[in-house]
Amino acid sequence: MMQKSALNVSKIREDFPILRRKINGNKALIYLDNAATTQKPHSVINAISDYYMNYNSNIHRAVHQLAEEATVAYEMTREKIAKFINARSPNEIIFTRNATEAINLVSYSWARRNIGKGDVIVITEIEHHSNIVPWQILGDEKAAKLEYLRVDDRGYLSFQDYERYLQSNKVKLVSVSQMSNVLGTIIPIEQMIKMAHDKGIQVLIDGAQSVPHMPVNVQKMDCDFMAFSAHKMLGPTGVGVLYVKEEILEKMSPFIGGGDMIKEVHKDRTVYNDLPYKFEAGTPNIADVIGFGAAIDYLQAIGMNAVREHEIEMTKYAIKSLERVKGVTIYGPSNENHRGAVISFNIGDIHPHDLATLMNDQGIAIRSGHHCAQVLMDRLDLSATSRASFYIYNTKQEIDMFIDALERARKVFRI
Repeated sequence: MMQKSALNVSKIREDFPILRRKINGNKALIYLDNAATTQKPHSVINAISDYYMNYNSNIHRAVHQLAEEATVAYEMTREKIAKFINARSPNEIIFTRNATEAINLVSYSWARRNIGKGDVIVITEIEHHSNIVPWQILGDEKAAKLEYLRVDDRGYLSFQDYERYLQSNKVKLVSVSQMSNVLGTIIPIEQMIKMAHDKGIQVLIDGAQSVPHMPVNVQKMDCDFMAFSAHKMLGPTGVGVLYVKEEILEKMSPFIGGGDMIKEVHKDRTVYNDLPYKFEAGTPNIADVIGFGAAIDYLQAIGMNAVREHEIEMTKYAIKSLERVKGVTIYGPSNENHRGAVISFNIGDIHPHDLATLMNDQGIAIRSGHHCAQVLMDRLDLSATSRASFYIYNTKQEIDMFIDALERARKVFRI
């Protein structure tokens, strides 16, 4: 099928050198594992290379020209991120290694002071392990309780559960993914936040799957915390972001102690640095933060509304195509407007790892396994699924080739 899209995908694809890669000798790479990590355009790769070749230096300390240039480029990325998610100030943006570390920072620096014995943390059955394990650790330490919002067979949350938990007056934090990395379910997050705030409860959003794929406005949704990662939105690995409302951040203790998070250190006391530097100890990942700035520029030039429109189109086409394959079971909402560009599925009794191996033989990269969401797998009574996920450079032609490969796999396994 000819590509029709909100984006000029052919032009976009020219910006990604890895898409010219051949797999198994002569198979064109069809990359459908974007929920795990996305590919990087020339501009991101060049920004990192330019830093190392032309102004490699530590930041915030020296007064020489290289240090000044590096500091300006690093802090410019912070400003770009603040505008990208509509934070009120760059001071509300903290750089971490990844979204996982960002959630752990909230657990250690905020939750340990605000959650105690008998208190409740509400999460959901769709959460990534990164938004489960930190709260289990905290619950064990503080004798707090972790409660899960159930999901139905199509991946929709139980608001009856949610209202019941909120009415208990024991909930101190709600921590939820805005978009499931398995089912693609998009949570009605503004409604959930308002319901929590009406009870004086603070809300953390795991935005790892949502921020790269749709417009996100933290002031409009009014979340208290949000975590996401650069590598899922064209940026490098090793860079995460934690957004925190400034009035909350001011009351939080440092996560890690050491250089750059201090103003003064004396034998008997330390005066901490201003926000956000109080939470960024030691030499940071300077080059990759600068590379992330280039990724933000790239997405801003496209426009996040166009990104979302393209992904809705790809998802709708892929679901309809998959539904015609004999033996396929698709998990998650059937309405493409209620989900992101993530499709988990199984085909007959083919194990997902076997299917992924056959796909790789055809140059097609998909994900297989529990996707770091074993609570959800237990809920769905599954050990694993296959997962195809799309981004700005994917095409309907690639989906057609993916479906053809599935049909070949079905015949191999006589499904």
